[in-house]
Amino acid sequence: MTKLNYTYDEMMADYPYVKPHVVMGEKLHGGFDANGKYISPRMQGRGPAIEAWSQNVLANGGELIDVSVKLLKRDNYPNHQQQKFLLNLGLGKTLWDSLSIVGEIEGRGKVLSDSDGPNFQDIIVEDVSNTAIGHLNKGLHHAHGRDEGGLDGSDIGAHDKMWYVVRDLLFGKNAYPIPTAPDNITRPEGMRLFPKLPEQHEAFLLIYMNILMVEVRAEKMFAFCCSLFRDPDLFKDRRAAAEEAAVLVERIRQDEASHVGYLRAVLSEMRLLTFKLNDGTTVKGSDMLDPVWKGMVDFHSTTVYDNSRKVTRESIIKQLMALPDGEALVRQLDALETPLAAAAE
Repeated sequence: MTKLNYTYDEMMADYPYVKPHVVMGEKLHGGFDANGKYISPRMQGRGPAIEAWSQNVLANGGELIDVSVKLLKRDNYPNHQQQKFLLNLGLGKTLWDSLSIVGEIEGRGKVLSDSDGPNFQDIIVEDVSNTAIGHLNKGLHHAHGRDEGGLDGSDIGAHDKMWYVVRDLLFGKNAYPIPTAPDNITRPEGMRLFPKLPEQHEAFLLIYMNILMVEVRAEKMFAFCCSLFRDPDLFKDRRAAAEEAAVLVERIRQDEASHVGYLRAVLSEMRLLTFKLNDGTTVKGSDMLDPVWKGMVDFHSTTVYDNSRKVTRESIIKQLMALPDGEALVRQLDALETPLAAAAE
């Protein structure tokens, strides 16, 4: 019989490591087995659990929501060829800023390990003890937060530090000033979207949707980074370091798969279940969630990219115009533009 109920300790358990994870002298989470294969942290119980819950959705007649990069309607800006153009001009600041900001935002994810969310059993008719929903406060929140921002008092780096190491492998330490990350990368809400639910439950539902779409966008960035770092025409004096940076991104990518997996399972389970509303009535999860999820996808797949493109482009233009023939360089940059509606890879 498939195991569907796990303890907190099982959710937080590591596989045994033969070798620690150290890059550029920085101690990082995870480790390696006897064959040198990287093992993500806290996956001994979490990995099988996420797979079991996902399969249970299908076994109960549900479907797993689409979380592929096909949801995204915009290409990265600058794209590979534009970033290559900038780097070959000696303008690494745009990439440096991007990697620095990713690291800072990852660190903010630690908030998930600092507090528990509401008990969703309070507003769901069916028993959720054998679901991912029922394990949000039994380790899923805490494991996710520690993956992103580490644990207070520990010298083991999480994704925040891993991105800083990626950046420093490419450019060396202190190559450019550290940029300021945006205050918020989630969708701003001007009104209640689930007004018939308790406010705390609504807030966490929106957090799960936002984070899941941030993770979908991250998958596109992982592919972009690995392709860029492995371009033989770039980082010619740091090829070994650039390859190590790409490998480190792949380790982060492996870690993040568990976040996509459990959040996908949670929302897919919720679509199958029945919610109790404040007015005493009930509603099928899919009827309540699907319209809001569609809006969340639309925001993250277009608006986020458009807003980011505007800010990034202003910075790039300023850098190019400071060089001789700046206007000609801007035209060359724009000639490499990818159509905004280009299909996701």
